[in-house]
Amino acid sequence: QVQLVESGGGLVQPGGSLRLSCAASGTAISFSLYGMTWYRQAPGKQCELVAGVTATLTTNIADSVKGRFAISRDNAKKTVYLQMNSLKPEDTAVYYCNAVLLHKDYWGQGTQVTVSS
Repeated sequence: QVQLVESGGGLVQPGGSLRLSCAASGTAISFSLYGMTWYRQAPGKQCELVAGVTATLTTNIADSVKGRFAISRDNAKKTVYLQMNSLKPEDTAVYYCNAVLLHKDYWGQGTQVTVSS
């Protein structure tokens, strides 16, 4: 059973930066084959895709965070990162990590990001 653990969330002032990490374990199949995606859900809003990276390192960034957020992965560490710069109050949400392979997907428990002065 694949387990995903997010970390790195917290309280940050507008304009600040955070780096989220998502560490995977229990991957019977090589972590490098998984498509990895960050989602977020703000209170009262639908869950939205933030950024994704495929097994071939193709990335997809939501328009709302393009130019401010970047996704990367370290397959040796079985970890995917979300670098968040120039944070805005509207980035406040619970951020979730998702792993997909062969039509099966797995979710982490989420990490809270709060952008406020």
